[in-house]
Amino acid sequence: MVRPTPPRPRPTRPATAQDHWQRLEVETPEHVVRDYEIAGFGSRLLAALADGAILIVVFVVLFFLVGGLAGGTTWGQLVVVLAGFALLWGYFAGFEGFFRGQTPGKRWLGLRVVRDNGQPIGVPEAAIRNLLRVADYLPPPFLLGLALIAFHSKAKRLGDLVAGTVVVRDRPIETAPAEPATPGEARSEPSGDGTPRLDDDQYRVLGGFLDRAAALEPAVRDRFADRLTARFAAWIPAGAGGEMALRDLYVVETARRQSRFGGGGGSAAVRFVARKQARWDEFQHLATRAADQGLDGFAPAELLDFTTRYREVAADYARARTYRVPAAAQVRLERAVASGHNALYRETGATWARLWRFVSVECPAAVVRSSRAVGLAFLAFTVPALLGYGLLRERPEVAPQVLPDVMLERAEAGAARQREGKGYFDADPGQRPLVAASIIANNVQVAFLCFAGGVFAGVGSLILLAQNGLSIGAASGHFANAGLFGYLWTFVAGHGLLELFAIWVAGAAGFQLGFAILSPGRLSRRDALVLAGQRAI
Repeated sequence: MVRPTPPRPRPTRPATAQDHWQRLEVETPEHVVRDYEIAGFGSRLLAALADGAILIVVFVVLFFLVGGLAGGTTWGQLVVVLAGFALLWGYFAGFEGFFRGQTPGKRWLGLRVVRDNGQPIGVPEAAIRNLLRVADYLPPPFLLGLALIAFHSKAKRLGDLVAGTVVVRDRPIETAPAEPATPGEARSEPSGDGTPRLDDDQYRVLGGFLDRAAALEPAVRDRFADRLTARFAAWIPAGAGGEMALRDLYVVETARRQSRFGGGGGSAAVRFVARKQARWDEFQHLATRAADQGLDGFAPAELLDFTTRYREVAADYARARTYRVPAAAQVRLERAVASGHNALYRETGATWARLWRFVSVECPAAVVRSSRAVGLAFLAFTVPALLGYGLLRERPEVAPQVLPDVMLERAEAGAARQREGKGYFDADPGQRPLVAASIIANNVQVAFLCFAGGVFAGVGSLILLAQNGLSIGAASGHFANAGLFGYLWTFVAGHGLLELFAIWVAGAAGFQLGFAILSPGRLSRRDALVLAGQRAI
């Protein structure tokens, strides 16, 4: 009886000194299974510190530049308010959304944000993970986010969990190819003649030393070179020695393995690496250029060459895992494939037409689809507002305990201002742009907080909505006790209804996250949270 052939085991990563790194395994569109090296705590902290330093420098330069040019005028203060708000909330989301998942700090450290499936992130994912940065900040300074990065199996903070993203190392390994030896006795023999003289282990030891030689201290490098020269003395010309003689020997042995006689002197893995080494070096140069500059700077012919080489290297990586080639070669190929993959599969559809459709069609449709959540947010705001109004109407003496001093002072001055024909708030015409910008910035920030609070099972959104509703209701009750209810709401109705509705919508987005955590249905909480984040944003 013929027994069925057992399934072929899946190639596994060889045991190396790098096995302690966190990894993410995904399958690319080329059906190549590859491992991403997940960025660790230290590299992400350094990237964050670098971005923080950039923000501080920009803030300082902006403050002094605007102060010097505008001389402290209202318009100068307006620029500072708007620019500060944009930098605070838009720096990380903007860079990651429009620059292939990299801020300047991440670019400097060779890191990149990608989706869980290895695909590049877009603007929605960048917005989600960075609006939730405020939740990761708790308790100050960023302790929750740091703890998650340190202990989560994929170094994910809350923003990454909701956005379905992960921060990985992106830059291909910079390993210099074997340098051609200078003319000498080692080249007296034609490089392609004969079978290899070194066995596989000797060839790997020699190649490993030469790959790492540049990173060693000179004294250490010379000491290892002397030991290897003695070990390979039988194949090194008399009188030669040191690193250069070892490079000569390595070049000759590589050429022998690439020749038609190479099959007699080494395993398939060693011959495979020797034959493909030059092509990998060429692609590594292109991959590094793509990681630094993107593909926009490639000429049409270069772009075609890059895609062709990418497919070739991706296939080589699959073969390398099958042949169990040396770990250093696998890691190098892995980094090169990752860099090429990120460059080729990034999103390119961020056009003005796409933005207009997002604002005019998709956002209103999302609000309609989430009408129940919006209604719940409305109730979470309105019920405490009514309770606060009723409390102050029944017990006016508690006003100093529940309202800020500025509201008490404005209520006291309200009757006199009303008799003078003045409204609740009259800004000097020259100050109105600054006042408007400050109000808008504050309300948008409240909306962001209502959304981010939803990641705590919806409780954060509920508390913020209830707190704001209670505050407005209590203030309305206090002004009504002074006969100034209409005086207050004439001011609020002019702009507050639109702002309140925006905050209810933001709270509804936060509730979407809470629903996914509390009731994920048939999905895992992780998958439900990612889908809810896409709807919520």
